Amino acid sequence: MDSIIAAAREMQLSEVALNVLATARTPRSAVEALLDAELAADALGLLARLLPRRYAVAWLCQCVRADEPARSDDRAGVELAERWVREPDDTRRRDALAYAQAHRFRTVGAWVAAAAGWSGGNLAPPGSEIVAVPTEFMTARAAAAAITHLAARASTRFAQRRAGFVRVALDLLGPPERIDGGIR
Repeated sequence: MDSIIAAAREMQLSEVALNVLATARTPRSAVEALLDAELAADALGLLARLLPRRYAVAWLCQCVRADEPARSDDRAGVELAERWVREPDDTRRRDALAYAQAHRFRTVGAWVAAAAGWSGGNLAPPGSEIVAVPTEFMTARAAAAAITHLAARASTRFAQRRAGFVRVALDLLGPPERIDGGIR
């Protein structure tokens, strides 16, 4: 429970959301409780922070590809992120981050690439004496931005689309709890 609250605070969830989380016992039940309370923005942030970074990036890629035929300005960023998911090495991570920066974080594809780019490693230029390690929540922040931009593409149903993208990833957080409090 402490790790859920810590993640919620890192992602700057609302006070209302923090109150909802008071009874959550598992990561999945926490995100489900936020969705049930119609706090999809908070649910998205918490989900993105609780997922392992590779899972979060893979989920983003899946959402973009499933939503509609990927736009040309998204395709390259998603492909770079997918390469990093398959082989999470520093070269692929740097390539994804360079793409996000070159596109000034203006597209869904750029945010997906940023999620991979901020997944770890050193953010300083190669050969630099400075070591700049991304904070733990940077991938989650990029993931939340990507999903928010993706959900906003439809002229209507923004809240439902955002909540739907969160629901797609619930199984990545574990099985649902049983009504009697046990895990199925």
